[in-house]
Amino acid sequence: MSVRTRVRVPLRFPDGFAATAEVITFTGLADGKEHLALFFDGPSEVPLVRLHSECLTGDVFGSERCDCGPQLREAVERIAESGGYLLYLRQEGRGIGLYAKLDAYALQDQGLDTYAANRALGHGDDERDYTAAAQMLADLGAAEIDLVTNNPDKARQLRDHDIAVRRVLPTGVHATPANLRYLQAKIDHTRHTIRL
Repeated sequence: MSVRTRVRVPLRFPDGFAATAEVITFTGLADGKEHLALFFDGPSEVPLVRLHSECLTGDVFGSERCDCGPQLREAVERIAESGGYLLYLRQEGRGIGLYAKLDAYALQDQGLDTYAANRALGHGDDERDYTAAAQMLADLGAAEIDLVTNNPDKARQLRDHDIAVRRVLPTGVHATPANLRYLQAKIDHTRHTIRL
């Protein structure tokens, strides 16, 4: 596993926030997917890291059914201030894929929560595996990190792959009337540290 390309990319969000990231690609990742690391230089000796799973509906189209877009925006600003990495991981819909996620949305419209909908489609509650993320961090020399997440499984999986998670820092709560059931399900099923 090794770094393939590094390229500087200026970023600008719809609200006007701007930062420049060094976008890093890799070869030989465990799952064979095209994950990205966005590096932001900063003063912190221990890098601040966010593992962000791709969410086309939230990140690109601004869907309010989830909190993914606001979490991405928040993470970029926090990491740009302190220094570290945003790992943009190609594992849409908690690892089940875009079409299956939209199938799950249809089931949620019939009353199921996100986890029950995944199970009704024959998927696990959360199929994400962070082995590739740990590989990326190790290759970048980030053996000790501060992790921005509300999901305890992310820290556990990174530690299982010998990444020292010094601190876990929660994201903000990005609640809307459209995503309250979604956020509550994350608390109820996978013990996300979200204070609604």
